[in-house]
Amino acid sequence: MKKNIKLLQGNEACVHGAIYAGMNFFAGYPITPSTEIAEVSSELLPKNKGKFIQMEDEIAGMATTIGAAVAGAKAMTATSGPGFSLKQENIGYACITEIPCVIVNVQRHGPSTGLPTSPGQGDYMQAKWGTHGDHPVIALSPTTVREVFELTVKAFNFSEKYRTPVILLMDEVVGHLREKIEIPEAGELEIIPRKLPTVAPSEYKAYEFTEDLVPPMANFGTGYRYNITGLVHDETGFPTNSTKEAAKLLDRLMAKINNNLDDILIYEEGYAQEAETLFIAFGGIVRSVKEAVTTLREQGHNVGYFAPKTVWPFPEQRLQEISKNKKNIFVAEMNLGQMIEPVKLAVEDKNIVKGINKANGEIISPEEIIESFMEVVKCPVK
Repeated sequence: MKKNIKLLQGNEACVHGAIYAGMNFFAGYPITPSTEIAEVSSELLPKNKGKFIQMEDEIAGMATTIGAAVAGAKAMTATSGPGFSLKQENIGYACITEIPCVIVNVQRHGPSTGLPTSPGQGDYMQAKWGTHGDHPVIALSPTTVREVFELTVKAFNFSEKYRTPVILLMDEVVGHLREKIEIPEAGELEIIPRKLPTVAPSEYKAYEFTEDLVPPMANFGTGYRYNITGLVHDETGFPTNSTKEAAKLLDRLMAKINNNLDDILIYEEGYAQEAETLFIAFGGIVRSVKEAVTTLREQGHNVGYFAPKTVWPFPEQRLQEISKNKKNIFVAEMNLGQMIEPVKLAVEDKNIVKGINKANGEIISPEEIIESFMEVVKCPVK
């Protein structure tokens, strides 16, 4: 069988992965460095019986994505920097109304307009805490172009399975990287469909407290009528001021994610259990960390790495397991210290955690990681 091999940019692979997962609607607004996602979507969606629409701004792009999902579409939007900020209110709306959709944020250096064409990882905390109130968050962060494809598929699967918005937290390094990938054959990767109601429309409750905590979702236009509101609501979807119902709703929203961490958490590690020194990174900087670890091990240093692909929820338990008996833990990220905070919460000895940070629009190189390690262990750089 002839393999479907392509040379793709990360942003292009995102669209190919989305269409593989069943995306049939994209709404957004162009913004560097994510624009290629909208561009390729506008080209490929009409060829795959899908719809593309460019909205007047990022707020409208998010709102339209939500509306399409309610009507039954597998919907995605993409943005960067201030566009991600503008989407936050509607992301919160999608969280409380449990509307599945995928939001891609190709991070750049910031804040504000910042350096639009340069890489950054300053949106890590925003992905979790960008909207107000308590709410669950699933955010995935790829390192390679192949992972962009696969994690985009995962993002849609998690979104539909748990009826929640999912963030694909890329960065410019990966978004504009070109690599050869093999596009999987149809059926090779699992595609999870939306759980539809099996009861009659008259018996349907849009926010029913089911055993798996994820209520079936009826698509608008199929004969099921229900209310959607950003207010705290009961099982029928209508607003309520009941404190009992408020607690019941929020507890269920959090539990449907927290009860399924074994399914949701994805990470990569190398020599992590036995290493004396552990390097932690996400997104594009994992590439530099892996190169640095290879070099240091060739020089006789007992080092390893841990790379979360699911960055929210943070894989705290696994990090607790592998961080025991470590002499040093380095967290490398293109910001002034964000992922380092949940790392410190997870490990027993906070004093061994050190940041390797860079926030000037340049990537952290393997050489800089090695130099930081040598400074701490008091060894000369070879």
